[in-house]
Amino acid sequence: MNLTAANTAVVLDSTADFPDAPERFPGWRVVPLYVNLGGRSYRDYVDLGPDELYARRASAATPPTTSQPTPGDFLAVYEELAGRYERILSLQLSSTLSGTYASAVTAAEQLGDAVRVFDTRTVSAAIAVLALAVQRRLERGTTEKEIDALVDRFRRDHGLLFTVDTLEFLARGGRIGRAAAFAGTLLSVKPVLELDDGEVVPVKRVRGSQKALEELVARLTAESVDRPALRVALAHAAAPERLAALERLVQEARPQATIEVTTTVGAVLGVHAGPGAVGLFWYDDEE
Repeated sequence: MNLTAANTAVVLDSTADFPDAPERFPGWRVVPLYVNLGGRSYRDYVDLGPDELYARRASAATPPTTSQPTPGDFLAVYEELAGRYERILSLQLSSTLSGTYASAVTAAEQLGDAVRVFDTRTVSAAIAVLALAVQRRLERGTTEKEIDALVDRFRRDHGLLFTVDTLEFLARGGRIGRAAAFAGTLLSVKPVLELDDGEVVPVKRVRGSQKALEELVARLTAESVDRPALRVALAHAAAPERLAALERLVQEARPQATIEVTTTVGAVLGVHAGPGAVGLFWYDDEE
């Protein structure tokens, strides 16, 4: 079957940090995860934005937690799209970080072969970069075999680095992984972290936020070629100045690269990363 933008829909979850996707592409939908705060459950980006999360968590009696969408949440979106599209490609955050992928698979089983669910093995704007690569192929016409090859190559080759103000929030949410080795460092020492097959892994400790941003870009420079096919995304959690500084560094180091997405980390990822986090994501989309 030839897959096109006219006959194939794309479904993300809210951890892709791409809330305006349905406005940009009529065949795209976003299924929100949940933030549990003050005895209530809020849909990511829908009922609770990141700024409100940071404002409210300071006075909350207990720290916020997060939870995955239900299979019913996914099924409602799949059924709505199935009336208009022959195929649905559903791209979910790493199954090692959340049960979201499992919920999507359970829902997809209700619709037979109409829905393909992919474990992206990544998170945040990296998922948006992959989805945009899928969309480019749909717009020119593609096949399921080509999409499978793209996803496999993306999992293997994409870059994802981030820095946080403190490891407290990752540790509290149980998402710290091997980065626990960096716990307990001085406040002025910033960790540079990556996601290795869904696990948070320590890369380097540097002194100060600017050095952390420079280290992110140094890795981008070492692991990429400066050309328009290099697709880059940037994300921040209550750190717009750091995001702007990172964008300037990327433009200087890779002036030909295409910066596809600059975004604010949603409330769900904000629970785990904490304010001050900044992420850099890249993929050379060699079509």
